Amino acid sequence: MDDLKVLKEMRADAPEPGAERLRTARCRLTEAAEGRRMPYRLGFRLVMAGALAVAVAFAVVLVRGGGEAPGHLPPAGRLANPAVVLEQAALVAEKRPLGSAPRSDQWQYRKYLTVQSDGKVNTFEEWIRYDGTQSAGHGDTGRLEVRRLKPDPGDDDLSPEQYREKLLRLPTNPAELLAQVQGDRHWIDKPVEDPGGGEDPGARAFRVLSVYLEQQAVMPPKLEAAIYRALAKIPGARVELDVRDAAGRPGVGVYHESGRNPISRHYLILDPRTYRLLGNRMLHLRDEVLDGEILARAGSAHTTAELASGIVDQPGQTP
Repeated sequence: MDDLKVLKEMRADAPEPGAERLRTARCRLTEAAEGRRMPYRLGFRLVMAGALAVAVAFAVVLVRGGGEAPGHLPPAGRLANPAVVLEQAALVAEKRPLGSAPRSDQWQYRKYLTVQSDGKVNTFEEWIRYDGTQSAGHGDTGRLEVRRLKPDPGDDDLSPEQYREKLLRLPTNPAELLAQVQGDRHWIDKPVEDPGGGEDPGARAFRVLSVYLEQQAVMPPKLEAAIYRALAKIPGARVELDVRDAAGRPGVGVYHESGRNPISRHYLILDPRTYRLLGNRMLHLRDEVLDGEILARAGSAHTTAELASGIVDQPGQTP
């Protein structure tokens, strides 16, 4: 199978949605939501922690649920060669221009959509000041509210500014990058539910590289390319075609299969042309059980879609 040809054909017949179509769809999604808004600090944590928080949550559920017996795993869709697809992604990524560093008083903007495993839909729009001292969002009244963020020594959050500095220090050689994330004690000791590195090294590497890849607004192009090449080197890395994000957009789903009877499968969904991150998909491979109560059925999924992001001068502005 010619994987690159398949990728080019994935969306060849899909018309680009016009402004009116997008506006109508977003109105329907907004009306379907319950009107709840994510707390600003929690939203910032999800931006910065990403797959780490999800991995911790599922690990806790497995322990507290007593280990539900696995059912039939949902089969993967059309698989492609990870080495071929992720090398193409790297070639595209490394040609992106390196943007200038934002000022400390500028704001990082993000708009995203979530569809929970029970079908509930929510749209979020958030601003975080680049130095991490303030956040902003629309409150229950719909008015823009700005809040000051207090430093929390026990928290693992980084400001966008700190994350950019961290990413710029990472090696851009794929083998060196993979070795660093596999042996970094910071990631081995987190989550605290599993201290000492009991996590499969390949799963840990995929988890950490996923967290890095989700920092799109501050991602250096050469590091992004190195991440794709490092992902291809992880044993168990898989690429599945036609994986949909929360907005229904088809993309390239990259995931890790550890072979250890996982309770979920976490996809990074990439645009098949630009290889930008479209969103995430957490597929339940068996029932999620907490204290005897089934929270999510096998085969259901929690999905996200990145709708917009960028650097702006003031909260309330969009790129």
